[in-house]
Amino acid sequence: MYIIDLNCDLGEGFGSYTLGNDEKILELVTSANIACGYHAGDPMIMNKTVEMALRSATAIGAHPGFPDLMGFGRRNINVTPQEAKAYVIYQIGALQAFVKAHGGQLQHVKPHGALYNMAAADYKLAKGIAEAIYSVNPELILVGLANSMMIKAGRDTGLRTASEVFADRAYNSDGTLVARNIAGSVIHDKNICIDRVIGMVKNGIVETIAGEMLKIEADTICIHGDNPAALDFVVELKKRAQEAGIDFKALK
Repeated sequence: MYIIDLNCDLGEGFGSYTLGNDEKILELVTSANIACGYHAGDPMIMNKTVEMALRSATAIGAHPGFPDLMGFGRRNINVTPQEAKAYVIYQIGALQAFVKAHGGQLQHVKPHGALYNMAAADYKLAKGIAEAIYSVNPELILVGLANSMMIKAGRDTGLRTASEVFADRAYNSDGTLVARNIAGSVIHDKNICIDRVIGMVKNGIVETIAGEMLKIEADTICIHGDNPAALDFVVELKKRAQEAGIDFKALK
Protein backbone atom coordinates (compact mmCIF):
# COMPACT_ATOMS: atom_id res chain seq x y z
CA MET A 1 0.00 0.00 0.00
CA TYR A 2 1.30 3.44 -0.96
CA ILE A 3 0.55 6.38 1.38
CA ILE A 4 0.26 9.98 0.17
CA ASP A 5 -1.06 13.29 1.54
CA LEU A 6 -3.73 15.14 -0.44
CA ASN A 7 -3.63 18.90 0.04
CA CYS A 8 -5.75 21.76 -1.23
CA ASP A 9 -5.36 25.55 -1.24
CA LEU A 10 -8.38 26.96 0.59
CA GLY A 11 -9.81 30.11 2.17
CA GLU A 12 -8.99 32.04 -0.99
CA GLY A 13 -12.02 34.29 -1.13
CA PHE A 14 -11.97 37.92 0.01
CA GLY A 15 -14.72 39.98 1.59
CA SER A 16 -18.01 39.15 -0.13
CA TYR A 17 -16.23 37.19 -2.88
CA THR A 18 -16.13 33.43 -2.50
CA LEU A 19 -13.93 30.95 -4.32
CA GLY A 20 -14.25 27.19 -4.42
CA ASN A 21 -16.32 24.78 -2.33
CA ASP A 22 -14.12 24.67 0.74
CA GLU A 23 -16.47 22.90 3.13
CA LYS A 24 -17.09 19.95 0.78
CA ILE A 25 -13.43 19.66 -0.25
CA LEU A 26 -12.31 19.63 3.39
CA GLU A 27 -14.24 16.39 3.83
CA LEU A 28 -12.10 14.74 1.14
CA VAL A 29 -8.53 16.07 1.47
CA THR A 30 -6.09 15.33 4.28
CA SER A 31 -4.37 18.75 4.49
CA ALA A 32 -5.56 22.33 3.96
CA ASN A 33 -3.33 25.26 2.98
CA ILE A 34 -5.19 28.34 4.20
CA ALA A 35 -4.59 31.76 2.64
CA CYS A 36 -3.26 34.28 5.14
CA GLY A 37 -4.58 37.61 3.82
CA TYR A 38 -1.82 38.65 1.41
CA HIS A 39 -2.86 37.05 -1.89
CA ALA A 40 -6.37 36.14 -0.69
CA GLY A 41 -8.33 35.62 2.48
CA ASP A 42 -9.30 38.01 5.26
CA PRO A 43 -9.81 37.63 9.02
CA MET A 44 -13.40 36.37 8.71
CA ILE A 45 -12.57 33.86 5.98
CA MET A 46 -9.44 32.68 7.79
CA ASN A 47 -11.42 32.15 10.99
CA LYS A 48 -14.21 30.26 9.22
CA THR A 49 -11.83 28.07 7.21
CA VAL A 50 -9.87 27.11 10.32
CA GLU A 51 -13.11 26.18 12.08
CA MET A 52 -14.21 24.01 9.15
CA ALA A 53 -10.81 22.32 8.88
CA LEU A 54 -10.82 21.42 12.56
CA ARG A 55 -14.37 20.03 12.30
CA SER A 56 -13.31 17.78 9.44
CA ALA A 57 -10.06 16.76 11.22
CA THR A 58 -8.04 18.08 8.29
CA ALA A 59 -4.42 19.05 8.98
CA ILE A 60 -3.93 22.82 8.78
CA GLY A 61 -1.13 24.67 7.02
CA ALA A 62 -0.38 28.33 6.35
CA HIS A 63 -0.40 29.41 2.69
CA PRO A 64 1.65 32.65 2.60
CA GLY A 65 2.11 34.59 -0.62
CA PHE A 66 3.12 37.95 -1.99
CA PRO A 67 1.08 41.02 -0.92
CA ASP A 68 -0.84 40.99 -4.19
CA LEU A 69 -4.62 40.75 -3.87
CA MET A 70 -5.14 42.22 -7.33
CA GLY A 71 -2.99 39.56 -8.98
CA PHE A 72 -3.95 36.69 -6.63
CA GLY A 73 -0.28 36.35 -5.71
CA ARG A 74 0.63 35.05 -9.16
CA ARG A 75 2.74 38.03 -10.26
CA ASN A 76 6.48 37.94 -9.67
CA ILE A 77 7.66 40.58 -7.20
CA ASN A 78 11.34 41.34 -6.74
CA VAL A 79 11.98 40.95 -3.00
CA THR A 80 15.05 40.22 -0.92
CA PRO A 81 15.29 37.02 1.15
CA GLN A 82 14.95 39.23 4.24
CA GLU A 83 11.69 40.70 2.94
CA ALA A 84 10.34 37.25 2.08
CA LYS A 85 11.28 36.07 5.57
CA ALA A 86 9.32 38.93 7.15
CA TYR A 87 6.30 38.34 4.88
CA VAL A 88 6.19 34.65 5.81
CA ILE A 89 6.61 35.23 9.56
CA TYR A 90 3.80 37.79 9.45
CA GLN A 91 1.39 35.48 7.63
CA ILE A 92 2.19 32.37 9.69
CA GLY A 93 1.59 34.44 12.80
CA ALA A 94 -1.83 35.57 11.58
CA LEU A 95 -3.08 32.09 10.76
CA GLN A 96 -1.47 30.50 13.80
CA ALA A 97 -3.44 32.88 16.02
CA PHE A 98 -6.75 31.63 14.57
CA VAL A 99 -5.64 28.01 14.89
CA LYS A 100 -4.63 28.52 18.51
CA ALA A 101 -7.87 30.38 19.30
CA HIS A 102 -9.81 27.31 18.20
CA GLY A 103 -7.63 24.84 20.09
CA GLY A 104 -5.90 23.44 17.01
CA GLN A 105 -2.32 23.03 15.89
CA LEU A 106 -0.58 24.33 12.78
CA GLN A 107 1.15 21.51 10.91
CA HIS A 108 2.84 22.91 7.81
CA VAL A 109 3.61 25.90 5.61
CA LYS A 110 3.25 25.94 1.84
CA PRO A 111 4.13 29.16 -0.04
CA HIS A 112 1.66 30.30 -2.68
CA GLY A 113 1.81 31.20 -6.35
CA ALA A 114 4.68 33.33 -7.58
CA LEU A 115 6.48 33.18 -4.23
CA TYR A 116 6.37 29.36 -4.43
CA ASN A 117 7.61 29.22 -8.03
CA MET A 118 10.35 31.80 -7.54
CA ALA A 119 11.64 30.07 -4.40
CA ALA A 120 11.61 26.73 -6.21
CA ALA A 121 14.44 28.05 -8.42
CA ASP A 122 16.12 30.61 -6.12
CA TYR A 123 17.98 29.07 -3.18
CA LYS A 124 18.50 32.39 -1.33
CA LEU A 125 14.81 33.22 -1.51
CA ALA A 126 13.92 29.68 -0.45
CA LYS A 127 16.36 29.93 2.47
CA GLY A 128 14.66 33.12 3.66
CA ILE A 129 11.30 31.32 3.63
CA ALA A 130 12.73 28.28 5.42
CA GLU A 131 14.38 30.44 8.09
CA ALA A 132 11.08 32.25 8.65
CA ILE A 133 9.28 28.97 9.28
CA TYR A 134 12.05 27.63 11.53
CA SER A 135 12.09 30.83 13.60
CA VAL A 136 8.35 30.56 14.28
CA ASN A 137 8.28 26.81 14.94
CA PRO A 138 11.02 24.37 13.89
CA GLU A 139 8.49 21.52 14.06
CA LEU A 140 6.48 22.87 11.13
CA ILE A 141 6.77 21.02 7.81
CA LEU A 142 7.81 22.98 4.71
CA VAL A 143 5.81 21.88 1.68
CA GLY A 144 7.63 22.68 -1.56
CA LEU A 145 7.94 21.64 -5.18
CA ALA A 146 9.59 18.23 -5.52
CA ASN A 147 13.29 18.38 -6.49
CA SER A 148 13.35 22.15 -5.92
CA MET A 149 15.52 24.65 -4.06
CA MET A 150 12.75 24.92 -1.47
CA ILE A 151 13.20 21.31 -0.44
CA LYS A 152 16.98 21.75 -0.30
CA ALA A 153 16.74 24.99 1.69
CA GLY A 154 14.27 23.46 4.12
CA ARG A 155 16.49 20.48 4.80
CA ASP A 156 19.57 22.70 5.12
CA THR A 157 17.72 24.80 7.70
CA GLY A 158 16.72 21.77 9.75
CA LEU A 159 13.04 21.60 8.80
CA ARG A 160 11.07 18.55 7.89
CA THR A 161 10.04 18.85 4.26
CA ALA A 162 7.33 17.38 2.05
CA SER A 163 7.85 17.13 -1.70
CA GLU A 164 4.75 18.27 -3.55
CA VAL A 165 3.51 17.15 -6.95
CA PHE A 166 0.68 18.55 -9.04
CA ALA A 167 -2.12 16.60 -10.66
CA ASP A 168 -3.08 19.24 -13.22
CA ARG A 169 0.14 21.11 -13.99
CA ALA A 170 2.70 20.38 -16.71
CA TYR A 171 6.39 20.03 -15.80
CA ASN A 172 9.50 21.38 -17.51
CA SER A 173 12.51 19.12 -17.99
CA ASP A 174 14.21 20.64 -14.91
CA GLY A 175 11.26 19.78 -12.66
CA THR A 176 9.80 23.29 -12.49
CA LEU A 177 6.17 23.95 -13.39
CA VAL A 178 5.40 25.25 -16.86
CA ALA A 179 4.38 28.92 -16.64
CA ARG A 180 0.62 29.45 -16.77
CA ASN A 181 0.88 31.74 -19.82
CA ILE A 182 2.24 28.85 -21.93
CA ALA A 183 -0.15 26.58 -23.79
CA GLY A 184 -0.45 23.18 -22.12
CA SER A 185 0.66 24.42 -18.69
CA VAL A 186 -2.63 23.30 -17.12
CA ILE A 187 -3.96 19.82 -17.90
CA HIS A 188 -7.74 19.73 -18.10
CA ASP A 189 -8.36 16.07 -18.90
CA LYS A 190 -9.37 14.43 -15.61
CA ASN A 191 -8.24 10.95 -16.62
CA ILE A 192 -4.80 12.13 -17.72
CA CYS A 193 -4.37 13.96 -14.42
CA ILE A 194 -5.30 10.89 -12.40
CA ASP A 195 -3.01 8.63 -14.44
CA ARG A 196 -0.16 11.08 -13.83
CA VAL A 197 -0.78 11.09 -10.09
CA ILE A 198 -0.78 7.29 -9.89
CA GLY A 199 2.45 7.18 -11.91
CA MET A 200 4.16 9.77 -9.71
CA VAL A 201 3.21 7.99 -6.49
CA LYS A 202 3.83 4.39 -7.54
CA ASN A 203 6.65 4.77 -10.08
CA GLY A 204 8.29 8.06 -9.11
CA ILE A 205 8.15 9.46 -12.65
CA VAL A 206 6.13 11.99 -14.66
CA GLU A 207 6.13 12.96 -18.32
CA THR A 208 7.33 16.53 -18.99
CA ILE A 209 5.77 18.91 -21.49
CA ALA A 210 8.60 17.94 -23.88
CA GLY A 211 7.71 14.25 -23.62
CA GLU A 212 10.66 13.26 -21.42
CA MET A 213 10.34 11.12 -18.30
CA LEU A 214 11.30 12.99 -15.13
CA LYS A 215 12.13 11.31 -11.81
CA ILE A 216 10.04 12.81 -9.05
CA GLU A 217 9.48 12.28 -5.31
CA ALA A 218 5.88 12.58 -4.11
CA ASP A 219 4.92 13.14 -0.47
CA THR A 220 1.81 15.22 -1.12
CA ILE A 221 -0.48 15.94 -4.07
CA CYS A 222 -1.91 19.42 -4.67
CA ILE A 223 -5.52 19.95 -5.68
CA HIS A 224 -6.47 23.50 -6.72
CA GLY A 225 -9.58 24.52 -4.80
CA ASP A 226 -10.28 27.44 -7.16
CA ASN A 227 -10.97 24.97 -9.98
CA PRO A 228 -14.78 24.70 -10.42
CA ALA A 229 -14.43 20.96 -11.07
CA ALA A 230 -12.20 20.37 -8.04
CA LEU A 231 -14.80 18.52 -5.98
CA ASP A 232 -15.67 15.99 -8.67
CA PHE A 233 -12.00 15.55 -9.48
CA VAL A 234 -11.04 14.75 -5.88
CA VAL A 235 -13.80 12.15 -5.60
CA GLU A 236 -12.68 10.40 -8.79
CA LEU A 237 -8.98 10.69 -7.92
CA LYS A 238 -9.45 9.05 -4.52
CA LYS A 239 -11.57 6.27 -5.98
CA ARG A 240 -9.09 5.37 -8.72
CA ALA A 241 -6.02 5.84 -6.54
CA GLN A 242 -7.37 3.54 -3.85
CA GLU A 243 -8.14 0.94 -6.51
CA ALA A 244 -4.46 1.24 -7.52
CA GLY A 245 -3.30 0.59 -3.94
CA ILE A 246 -2.82 4.19 -2.82
CA ASP A 247 -4.21 5.49 0.49
CA PHE A 248 -4.41 9.07 1.75
CA LYS A 249 -3.14 10.32 5.12
CA ALA A 250 -1.93 13.67 6.40
CA LEU A 251 1.79 14.40 6.66
CA LYS A 252 3.56 13.51 9.88
